[in-house]
Amino acid sequence: MPQPRTAPQPAPAGAPATPKARVYAMLDTDGDGVASRHDYFVRIERARQATGRGHDDPLVTAALTTGERAWAAMDANGDGVMTYDEYVAWVDADKFDNVCRYALGALFDLADADQDGALDRSQFTALRQALGNRADNADAAFDALDGDGDGRVSRAEYLASIRAFVTGDGSPMGDVLY
Repeated sequence: MPQPRTAPQPAPAGAPATPKARVYAMLDTDGDGVASRHDYFVRIERARQATGRGHDDPLVTAALTTGERAWAAMDANGDGVMTYDEYVAWVDADKFDNVCRYALGALFDLADADQDGALDRSQFTALRQALGNRADNADAAFDALDGDGDGRVSRAEYLASIRAFVTGDGSPMGDVLY
């Protein structure tokens, strides 16, 4: 049974923009100080729209299914919100590897129009804008990830870079993206 909704607990004002605080701010799509279930799933809907996929597309279904699993793990007390403190206490390398990687990978797959395991600049930028990043940040992040200059970012590179940023290992993509 869902617990009563807790008071918003955003990242402290004036606090250093740590990687976790920067990611959390992006998860809070409406800017009310908490990442709600609505905030989380509106990002998936924006990605669906940005990629032109229908609601019945198997990749949309996969993104929603992995999103449900991720949200259930993040909102362990079932109150429909994840405060900043809850997020900081929850997210780590293990959670990324066993939860977030699948949800983020499913979103990557939505944007991978030809399903070859890589995104070009326009696909990457469309995905990242749908997830809440500015176009110029997404463009700079693409450049940071496209180390060989072939105009493509692989799924593995993308997920490894987000993991490194969230877990504090440093990520050139994350530094410019968030």
